[in-house]
Amino acid sequence: MRKRGIEVEWVTFETPFFSSDKARQAARVTGIPLTVKDITEVYLDMLKNPPCGYGQHMNPCMDCHALMFRLAGEIMQDKRFDFLFSGEVLGQRPMSQTKPSLRYVEKQSGFDGYILRPLSAKRLPVTIPEKKGMINRELMLDITGRSRKPQMKLAELFGVRDYPAPAGGCLLTDKGYSTRLKDLFKYQEIWSERELHLLKHGRHLRLDNHTKIIVGRTQEDNKNIKNYYDAEKDTIINAKNIPGPTVLIPHNKPGKDLVVLTASICAGYSKAKANMPVDVSVVNSKGSENIQVTGIHPAEVKHFMIL
Repeated sequence: MRKRGIEVEWVTFETPFFSSDKARQAARVTGIPLTVKDITEVYLDMLKNPPCGYGQHMNPCMDCHALMFRLAGEIMQDKRFDFLFSGEVLGQRPMSQTKPSLRYVEKQSGFDGYILRPLSAKRLPVTIPEKKGMINRELMLDITGRSRKPQMKLAELFGVRDYPAPAGGCLLTDKGYSTRLKDLFKYQEIWSERELHLLKHGRHLRLDNHTKIIVGRTQEDNKNIKNYYDAEKDTIINAKNIPGPTVLIPHNKPGKDLVVLTASICAGYSKAKANMPVDVSVVNSKGSENIQVTGIHPAEVKHFMIL
């Protein structure tokens, strides 16, 4: 687009499900101005009931794209730009980049006719900027299909060498994350953004309708769980004097029985030997205490696991 004499800026969006890291890196490499906007609140409103439903997991791809183009269009109007464009390729993704899908996104965005897809423009309907002579359609491309080789050749032409692999997607395409998110939506009417981040870390076990626990798998998990710990709302549990997981009971003040059960699960995932008494610290807004428990083997709590 810049090669065709068009002044361009980028906009990228972020939520707990996807970050702006790749866009920020691309902006540094290319020198293209970038606007980053957190859209978590409005995104969650859409995610709870997307008109087109979900993909294989919790990914509402078509309604996600429509929302992003609507928000980008508002920025376009505020900054007095003339149209929107994206790097989408017709047929590259079998669900969200078919002709009907691209058309749905455009209509639902509220900016019908103002979305140009330069890589596939010759295979798509003429847009308003083309009709107005802002863009020469003959200089646009006609890429289609699943192969990324044409885009890789373009990247080489423009000297772009550091770019992400074609595979992958946001966390909503991940089976494990989606299962945990469904559980959160099912058992809680409200949730905080930090709870959405916590879904990325550790093992998640549902003890009852009101109580879920998060058990760290690794030191990195333990670190992240502690980072998202809310001292006013959560209970955090650790085995003392022995390597083991950090365990979090989020958004709950559990009774004594649940604390003992969680502490026993914590001990069971620790390096403690079978049937060995383990001292465990329990900390929440009420204060801290040490209790002694015997670990429960992970196989015995498998039925609690949110798969």
